[in-house]
Amino acid sequence: MTRPRSALISLEATPYYHCIARCVRRAFLCGQDKQSGRSFDHRKTWLVTRFKKLSEVFAIDIPAYAVMSNHYHLVLHVDKARSEGWSREEVIVRWKRLYEGPELVQRFAQGEALSDAELEIINRTVEVWRSRLASISWFMSCLNYHIALHANKEDGCTGRFWEGRFKSQALLDDAALLSCMAYVDLNPIRAGLAASLEESDFTSIQHRIYEIQGKCDRDKPKLMSFAESAMDEQQHNCLPYNLGDYLELVDWTGRVIRNDKIGYIKNTETKLLTSLELSAMQWQVLALQIQKKSITMLHVLDKLASMEKKGSPSKVA
Repeated sequence: MTRPRSALISLEATPYYHCIARCVRRAFLCGQDKQSGRSFDHRKTWLVTRFKKLSEVFAIDIPAYAVMSNHYHLVLHVDKARSEGWSREEVIVRWKRLYEGPELVQRFAQGEALSDAELEIINRTVEVWRSRLASISWFMSCLNYHIALHANKEDGCTGRFWEGRFKSQALLDDAALLSCMAYVDLNPIRAGLAASLEESDFTSIQHRIYEIQGKCDRDKPKLMSFAESAMDEQQHNCLPYNLGDYLELVDWTGRVIRNDKIGYIKNTETKLLTSLELSAMQWQVLALQIQKKSITMLHVLDKLASMEKKGSPSKVA
C-alpha cells in the first residue's frame, strides 16, 4: 500500500532525500531500444538541463545524480532557510520562471498600484509559492511533467510516461548520505556501462571530475559543494566532507564492485570510512546493497546492526 508523501518527507528529520523515477513504457527513457533500434540518449540531456533550471529556481540543492536508460536518481537537499529569506519580489520572479501566474500577480510585477485587499491576496499567494519552492514533491513534479510532455510529443502519443509517482528515501545520518551518493554515482559502473568514474556519463561524479579539470558543460546543474575546511562548513551551505576524500572513497568502492578493474586502494587510505567509524565490509553493504531495499526513513547504522543480529552474510553481491 502506498504511503502519503507527508509520511516519507519530514524536513524536521533530515533535509536530505534520495529520489528515483522510472519510465513505464517499453520504449526507453534515455537509452537504445533494442527492438526498434531507436536511440533516446538525447533525453539524458533534457533531464540534466532540467535539473539545472529547477536547482536555480527552488531552494533545493543537488548533491548527486545519475541518469540511466529507463530511470534516474537524484539526491536532494532542501534548504528551507534559504526560501524563508527570499523577499516577496524574489519569490514571484522565481515562480514566474516556471509558471505565468495569475493576472493579479502579473499586475503587481508590472508595478501597477493595487488595493490593500489585493496586496493581501498577493502576500498569501507568495507564501504558498514560497512553500512550494522548498518542496521536493513540487520539484519532482516540475521535473517529471516537463520530461513526460516532451517525450510524449516526440513519440506522438499520450498517456502515462512514468510508472508512478517518484520514490523517496530519507537519509538520516552521514553514513546514509554518503553511501547513497556513492550508490548513485556508481550506477553506470554497476550496470557495466562504464569502466571508470570519468567515463560514467550523466552522473554527478563525472560532473565533479570535469569541474576539477575545467571542462564542465555550462548546461550542467550547479552541484552542492563539499566543505574544504571547517570554516567552509560553518559559513556556507555545503556537504560536510572533503571532495578529494569523497572521490577517493567512491573510486575505492568502484574497484570493489568491478573485479576486472586494475588497481587497488588500501582500506586504511579511505579517510571517510575512518571518520564515519565504518569497516570496509559495512561500507560495501551500505553502498552496494542497502539502497536496493524499499526502505524509508532509514537510519543506516541501526539497519546494519539489525542485519548483523540476523546473521546476514558479509559477502557483497
